[in-house]
Amino acid sequence: MVDVTDKAETSRSAHARGRIRMAPRTLAMILDQAHPKGDVLAVARIAGIQAAKKTWELIPLCHPLMLGGVEVQLEPDGDDALRVDAHCRLKGSTGVEMEALTAVTVAALTVYDMCKAVDRAMVIEQVCLLEKSGGRSGDFVREPQ
Repeated sequence: MVDVTDKAETSRSAHARGRIRMAPRTLAMILDQAHPKGDVLAVARIAGIQAAKKTWELIPLCHPLMLGGVEVQLEPDGDDALRVDAHCRLKGSTGVEMEALTAVTVAALTVYDMCKAVDRAMVIEQVCLLEKSGGRSGDFVREPQ
């Protein structure tokens, strides 16, 4: 694990995004809250937040972080996908990119898990870091594709 003891504590943030593509009828069921297991979006949001907080337990050599804030949003993206965004923030000596990426991935996996009985063909795709700020390496903003 990298020694960050002597690094200055600064405000740091990261924004990650991904998509989960599915059949239009699956997305409609989610948005109508007609799933027998309950509110898919609420459960996925909580799962993403929990995952961000446990990233250090999942990814070898990640530092345990005291996150100051985690937000996970799931929004329709067309008629056959959900866009998953995660924003993580803290004041610390290492960045929060892995926490944001983990939150997105676990939120999407939760949607898959809850909906796999009706749509096993769902695809999790395009998980990436959109931007990060703070730290020695400075800011990063992904170029539009």
